[in-house]
Amino acid sequence: MNIADLLTPSSVVANLRVANKKQALQELARRAAQIVGLPERRIYDVLVERERLGSTGVGMGIAIPHGKLAELTRLHGLFARLERPIDFGAIDDRPVDLIFVLLAPETAGADHLKALARISRLLRSASVCDKLRGSEKSDALYALLTDRTADAAA
Repeated sequence: MNIADLLTPSSVVANLRVANKKQALQELARRAAQIVGLPERRIYDVLVERERLGSTGVGMGIAIPHGKLAELTRLHGLFARLERPIDFGAIDDRPVDLIFVLLAPETAGADHLKALARISRLLRSASVCDKLRGSEKSDALYALLTDRTADAAA
């Protein structure tokens, strides 16, 4: 599983302007709805439901909100670099500025877990995150995220 299997250039957002976690999840759900063809509210509800179990803010300024939707036939990703960090209730109490949303079919099982592990490994790399934080354009973010050498090194 490669990050390029999850993202398209249109599913990468640079400089997303949101004020808080709720607004971030709403905006990400809106954008994901355009990509996967499902209602925005359905996606938002799945992401919020997962957040109720515990924050997907994994630390170091990163959050990986995720959920399963019966209507999907494959995994989908959406990445956003926030204009300003926000409180996300992360495990290290640091604000979040890099968010990778993962949406999976209900039947994804191991594929969903493998994708989460791949995303986590990539974003655990301080050098990758530094480059993502230093990029102002969506196409540059997409190139960094899908670079197979960074993906393999992570």
